[in-house]
Formats: sequence, C-alpha cells, structure tokens
Amino acid sequence: MLELSAISTSYGAVPMLRDLSLTVAKGELVCLLGPNGAGKSTTFNTICGLIAPDRGQLRVMGQNVAAIGAERLGALGVGFVPEGRRLFPSLTVRQNLQLGYDASACAAPFVQRLAEMGELFPRIGERLRQEAGTLSGGEQAMVALARALIGEPSFVVMDEPSLGLSPKLIDEYFAIVADIHRSGTTVLLIEQNAETALSIADRGYLLIRGRVAASGTSAELLRDDTVRHLYL
Repeated sequence: MLELSAISTSYGAVPMLRDLSLTVAKGELVCLLGPNGAGKSTTFNTICGLIAPDRGQLRVMGQNVAAIGAERLGALGVGFVPEGRRLFPSLTVRQNLQLGYDASACAAPFVQRLAEMGELFPRIGERLRQEAGTLSGGEQAMVALARALIGEPSFVVMDEPSLGLSPKLIDEYFAIVADIHRSGTTVLLIEQNAETALSIADRGYLLIRGRVAASGTSAELLRDDTVRHLYL
C-alpha cells in the first residue's frame, strides 16, 4: 500500500528527511512516532505529494506519486486526515464531506455514504447543515475523519489526529480508528501520542531528526529504551 525507499527531502538548504525507508502492507495498522521536529508532518506531506523528494522513491498503492500527480490519490483509494483537521470553515459539514467524496472513485451514491457516516459519527449526522468552523474541536476531528472515509478508501493516512483533543475524546477517536482497521482498511497513523497509538497498531517506526531510529512490532517498541525514554 505504501513504500518509501531512501527518501530525502529538504526545505531549502535545511534537510528534513534523511534516507527514510518504511512500508505499510495491505491490512496493517502502522504508526509513525516521533518528537516535535522529527519530520512526521514532512513525511505526511511527502506521501500526499505536496513535497517532492530530493532523492528516493515513493509509491502509494503501487503508483509513483510524482508520475500520477497528488490529485489522483483519492481516486486510487487513499484517504487523508491532515494535521489540524484542515476543514473549510465557511462550508457546511455536508459540503466538506461532499468534497472528500468527489475526490474519490466511490461507486456508492453520496447520499448512501453520507448516511453511513452519520451512523458511524452520530454527532456529525446532527450537524450536516452547520458551518464546519462553528463546531467544537472534537466534532471537527470527527468531520475530518469522516471526510477521509466517505469515499470508501482502502488506505487512510492520518497526521497527528489526537492533537488538541481531550483524553476522553482521544480514547473515543482511537477506538473508531481501531474499528476501521478491523473492518479491513489499511492505516498509517502518524502520532506523537505513542502509548495510545501503539496500543492499536500492529507495528511502528520511531522517527528522530528525519531518520528511523527504531522499528518493530508494537510490543517491541513499547520495550525499546529510546521509545521509553521519549514517551513512557
């Protein structure tokens, strides 16, 4: 589903990712951990096609992102949840979800998928006509996730989805992510909340200064000295 091979990126003369290699296989829930400034969001933006690598190869769903264009990823079956939600605040919840649906190649009618999102996120179903910018932070987080899911993607990439949420909402959010994974959707979860992310992930990577400092199963990373020092 995803393959980064020796990816290096930079912002001007400042290197960000340094020979980064990672994979996500079909059916996995993989987490990418790291402290602030480690390069997590740069990795997300590179996968999205918003940042072009200086070196290395990036393939999403078997396709070279540079060759097909970032705008084609939704139609390939990829959903994205960006850091900070990135909703259109003056558009209604329904309109935000429509944009996610329109970017996909979903065969089911929009009204059907909209109803299914309302069942998965009841609070969203009650606020379809409300402007997204007037929602609470937790509600906006659910809309951002629903926007990624409404096109029935087979692979979802999430960047710091727990940012700004209360502990109770974090538990609720991650329970939904775990259910999505159990239903067959492949997930790459980019997170700073290591303990919660590892509790639902199959395996993970620890990113420090743009390099993979550790990798392994969730149980292995929970025992890793570097992970324990940084997070636990």
